[in-house]
Amino acid sequence: MRRRAAEFRRPIRRKLSYGICFLLGVFSVVGLVLFFLQHSYHEDRLKHPLLERNKNVEHFATDRLNFTEEILSAASFSRQLSEEMVLAKAYVVIAKEHNNLHLAWELSSKIRSCQLLLSKAAMAGKPVTKEEAEPIIKSLSSLIFKAQDIHYDIATTIVTMKSHIQALEERAIAATVQSNVFAQISAEALPKSLHCLDVKLTSDWLKKPSLQKISDETRNSLRLTDPHLYHFCIFSDNVLATSVVVNSTVLNAEYPMQLVFHIVTDGVNYGTMQAWFLGNDFKGATIEIQNVEDFRWLNESYSPIVKQLLNSESRAFYFGAYPDVNAEPKLRNNKFLSLLNHLRFYIPEIYPQLEKIVFLDDDVVVQKDLTPLFSLELHGNVIGAVETCLEAFHRYYKYLNFTNSIISSKFDPQTCAWSLGMNVFDLIQWRKSNVTAIYHYWQEQNADGTLWRLGTLSPALLSFYGLVEPLDRRWHVLGLGYDLNIDNRLIESAAVIHFNGNMKPWLRLSISRYRPLWHKYINQSHPYFQECAIG
Repeated sequence: MRRRAAEFRRPIRRKLSYGICFLLGVFSVVGLVLFFLQHSYHEDRLKHPLLERNKNVEHFATDRLNFTEEILSAASFSRQLSEEMVLAKAYVVIAKEHNNLHLAWELSSKIRSCQLLLSKAAMAGKPVTKEEAEPIIKSLSSLIFKAQDIHYDIATTIVTMKSHIQALEERAIAATVQSNVFAQISAEALPKSLHCLDVKLTSDWLKKPSLQKISDETRNSLRLTDPHLYHFCIFSDNVLATSVVVNSTVLNAEYPMQLVFHIVTDGVNYGTMQAWFLGNDFKGATIEIQNVEDFRWLNESYSPIVKQLLNSESRAFYFGAYPDVNAEPKLRNNKFLSLLNHLRFYIPEIYPQLEKIVFLDDDVVVQKDLTPLFSLELHGNVIGAVETCLEAFHRYYKYLNFTNSIISSKFDPQTCAWSLGMNVFDLIQWRKSNVTAIYHYWQEQNADGTLWRLGTLSPALLSFYGLVEPLDRRWHVLGLGYDLNIDNRLIESAAVIHFNGNMKPWLRLSISRYRPLWHKYINQSHPYFQECAIG
């Protein structure tokens, strides 16, 4: 078999191989070019993303409309719509007053259409066009003219609206007064649970002669007059509140056995107090209970306040109805009739053998050891108290009538006021300064009630004027009976927190945020607390 000549096949194979190589080369070059172009594009995007984003934002901002400026513009359809809508709303009220419910419905329907159009325009950021606004404006104008034809003119509208405003104001004032009265009544009322506790404790006092024997022994204790011990006084008719004050003071004291508590109450609650404090342990602290009715020296011939409290007009004011809506209900609180509220001005007479004493209100809670108060230097002053002028308006002019020359000639209206409720008294300096006599003088001057409103703070500001040593604010933090926004850090740092105000912690209307601070010092395991549902 004869073979083909070599010269005939080799040229064709060479041509094919050259073509393939050429195509592969072209594709490689094109691929490299595309790769470099894409890589360069991505680098530019990574380097300048914020620029592109800012361009988009700027473009969006230039297209967006400031709708506030649009609706305030006198020439805009948005403003015309809003003005028509306001007028239409007034006529809706007038139509309802005249029992024209169909007209009121038509006006309300167009008002909703107007509101919808304005809402869409605000969302879109575009002005309301003439084509959109014209039908609604015409419809509203037609209805407004219709209302005017039925004698709903502007004068009628103004008179009606004024009467509505006046009626609403009167209702608001009446509701506020009624709310204040009810709140005051709730604050003054004794809760059912506390009444139950009082009844059970009084029964114990009458049925257990052993308690009366212990009371007689305590009355003759030398600890009651020992000047080396720490003496506290509390004047109250609330056994549960007084128990919390004593318990919190004892539990936070470094040496509770060196504490002596002098409690004065009234005849009704004397047995209750005796039964409770003699029947419970307070870590060895000495507790004395006295009846204010046994203070025979405190009578109307000696004390002007006793004479005022026995006055028939005063008693009618406190215990009568609430005919005067302009009178502040809190000033009619019958606690001002209780002599216990005024005993703080007679402390040297009640405890003639003591030299220093700390006074505590029954609505306080003690959180730290109070014995350092007895070593504080009062620099010859009679009383140590926390000043309150750091808060708004708590200066003398808030409490006293400076239009009266007797007040304005003797006192500076900008003098900083201070707080009662936790005070340390130097009884030696008190007697030297004859503060009780000063108090009597001012009570006589205020027999007609023109120098200050009722209460004990105002006469205290006058009686101790120039005799007050300011204490660090952390000794006494006030406001837990009315202020919902006291800083937690201030409360935690306070030695004494004070529930002054109507929202007492033993009432249901107390502020829930502060209630646990008081409740943790109640002995919940006592059987009477379970039976009377106290907690």
